[in-house]
Amino acid sequence: MEVIASYGAWFVGLAVVFGLYMTWGIGANDAANAMGTSVGARAVTIRQAIVIAAVFEFAGAFLAGGRVTSTIRKGIIDPSGIVGSPEILLYGMLASLLAAGSWLWIASARGWPVSTTHSIVGAIIGFAVVGIDFGSVIWSKVGSIVGSWIVSPVMGGVLAFFLMLSIRRLILDTDSPFLSARRWGPVYVFLVGFLISLVTLFKGLEHLDVNFTGLESFAVSIGVGLVVMGIGWLFIRRVRMDPDADRTFHFASVEKIFAPMMVFTACSMAFAHGSNDVANGIGPLAAVVSIVASGGEVTQAAALPIWILALGGFGIVVGIATLGYRVMRTIGTKITELTPTRGFSAELAAAATVVLASRTGLPVSTTHILVGAVMGVGLARGIGAIDLRVVGGIVTSWLVTLPIAAALSAVFFYALQFVFG
Repeated sequence: MEVIASYGAWFVGLAVVFGLYMTWGIGANDAANAMGTSVGARAVTIRQAIVIAAVFEFAGAFLAGGRVTSTIRKGIIDPSGIVGSPEILLYGMLASLLAAGSWLWIASARGWPVSTTHSIVGAIIGFAVVGIDFGSVIWSKVGSIVGSWIVSPVMGGVLAFFLMLSIRRLILDTDSPFLSARRWGPVYVFLVGFLISLVTLFKGLEHLDVNFTGLESFAVSIGVGLVVMGIGWLFIRRVRMDPDADRTFHFASVEKIFAPMMVFTACSMAFAHGSNDVANGIGPLAAVVSIVASGGEVTQAAALPIWILALGGFGIVVGIATLGYRVMRTIGTKITELTPTRGFSAELAAAATVVLASRTGLPVSTTHILVGAVMGVGLARGIGAIDLRVVGGIVTSWLVTLPIAAALSAVFFYALQFVFG
């Protein structure tokens, strides 16, 4: 308690700095993953992707990021064993932020699409094992999270696979693919607006004291979907058939229709990512602020200040603007060849999976979901369309993330304990 009374302001200040560092890493790595499919399909440029991310990543983090944050903050370890020594938890949360942020910086600089969820979960486990004891880790909770890392890419891949098949059946395999694309395109855009709105309104705005009943949420989402559909229709109507391009590639004109449609999925993917992965950076930050503000009380629940959500959104935006282009290239061009139709299917499937997961409070990995979705659209063309060597390298980076983050966190924990102890 004396340590908190003496250095409380220092702890909060370090938490803000380390939290920004961590959310910067999220933007440079995971947010870049989220936008990589749009860039890889050449639907948007890197500069346009950064602008889209700046708006919608921040909006997702600020409006719908609070529910997942509580899972990261208090669901992985049991702090009851250190109720009399709350400074241990402070050191641990700070060490976790610094360890995860450092690993993300290394990975992003090399263009490795690692999982920020792996990073922060591994870091928290590493501190808990050395700072409290092995039994303080709620391994059943960790197991459910690990399970989600397996289920989420499968869900994203299956959904993307069937979305791609629907596009093939309703558009590409028809007598006039271009006219079919103009007819069905607005319907797919409606799905984007409807889905993102619905899952956001379902208990997504509780921390803003905005609550809707199930029927109200459904009605508002339909309205939003129709508005988005109308905007999409205007974009689609401006696209003209290009006979010369169609002679080179039969579906060139169809792809021209899906290119503006991918702007909508890019926005939804950015919102979905911000709503889910902001937790990885601000969860430990929220824990530090809560403990210091209460004078050292370690509780299982704590209020989440709005400024923390805003801080997390800001850090993500800065990360994708400064270093995100390297990971964008990896995820968008090296797994499989992406076109606007394939990228649209992958992004819509990934956004749906991410936001649905964020509403349940389960911190899934956006990286896993996106890789699964991109593989799903690749499999729609056959296994040969996927570069399995690249996928293998990505999976390897996932496997080493958790132990590296845990080891770094243990080292930083001991360093902080030495400095303040």
